[in-house]
Amino acid sequence: MTPQEVSPPAGPPEHRWSVLADLLAASRHAAAHRIPEIVATHAVALGAHSAVIHLVDLDQISLAPWGGRGAGGNGPATLLIDSTLAGRAYQHEEVVVQAPHGQEPRTTVFAPLCQGADRLGVLAVTMDVDAGQHGDGAEGSGAPPWIEPLATLVADLVVAKAACSDTLVNVRRSAALELAAEIQWGLLPPLTFGSDAVTIAASLEPAYEVAGDSVDYAVEEHLTRFAVFDGMGHGLRSAQLAALTVAAYRNNRRGGRTLVETACSIDASVELGFAGESFATGILAELCVDTGDLEWVNAGHPDPLLLRHGRHVKTLSCESGLPFGLGLQGGDYPVGHEQLEPGDRVLLFTDGVVEARSPSGDQFGVERLVDLLSRKVADNLTAAESMRRVSRALLEHQQARLTDDATMLLLEWSP
Repeated sequence: MTPQEVSPPAGPPEHRWSVLADLLAASRHAAAHRIPEIVATHAVALGAHSAVIHLVDLDQISLAPWGGRGAGGNGPATLLIDSTLAGRAYQHEEVVVQAPHGQEPRTTVFAPLCQGADRLGVLAVTMDVDAGQHGDGAEGSGAPPWIEPLATLVADLVVAKAACSDTLVNVRRSAALELAAEIQWGLLPPLTFGSDAVTIAASLEPAYEVAGDSVDYAVEEHLTRFAVFDGMGHGLRSAQLAALTVAAYRNNRRGGRTLVETACSIDASVELGFAGESFATGILAELCVDTGDLEWVNAGHPDPLLLRHGRHVKTLSCESGLPFGLGLQGGDYPVGHEQLEPGDRVLLFTDGVVEARSPSGDQFGVERLVDLLSRKVADNLTAAESMRRVSRALLEHQQARLTDDATMLLLEWSP
């Protein structure tokens, strides 16, 4: 595969950094809807013909264009993640250069938009190429040196502007959200996080209907806290239950309370809020990032799994307490302990994952879940991409008709 030679912009390297600085200044006080135009204008100043921001949709199936215009005045197309070069750039978090067709003198460079480990989409930049160099989807080399700094800046702008506009939210939706799902997505932290010691990747399905399931985490200097919850029932009441559960978890976690104190407080809060008529199961966990010491409490939830060197080595079992909200635990939750090794991955999931059944009645099961995840790890995929592919397999197993929320959170410790 022959890399495409992309024509660099005129002027010294200092010019490129000046253009990026101008982009930052121009966007500082710009409303969200103006960002695509501002990015495209400055990409042209760098030597491109056009630039279009594509954002990933909620269920990570496609990359939807945010602004921009295509040939003939038509809007740019939505790009599928599993069957396009843009999707390849997204999946593998690498710059991909598309070969031109025939004698076409231009090509498109796809750069992933990431803020840390959180994948937001791709930036598609159309460039002139050397017509004598016709490869087919070359990676990295052949891209202009400013493409990655530009993509990094654009990713930061996407995150900054998303907080004060519905524009980006609507671009990422390929269907209307149910009210319960609206509540849930408003609760969630970024579903992917990465640092020099800990990586977290989570998924929630069905993305547009999820209600009772939720995840949460906080990464501090010495301690990473994370949790998965599964609220009773479906619909709006289940989403309200999840909202209360997560709020109680955050309130106690931020107050510096222990795992047991936090679990007991969540139990009391849900009982008070729902008068004992609803409950939620959950796993609360804490990892000392300096030593790899893992502790957790289980409130009537499926046991976490430990993966080492791409294999399932054990189920993390401890005596389970009662679900949150019953008020019958008696003021105590047993604590489990495990010493992790560098590279270990811990998987938390709700019962909607392993109990999902195909139309013929075949259960997805723990064995299939572990096998799929192990194969993705063996393929050297990131935690985020592994989660995405396992979620796709789960939906295919049930032919995209999940009867229960299916949520997973994968944590990797790599000191």
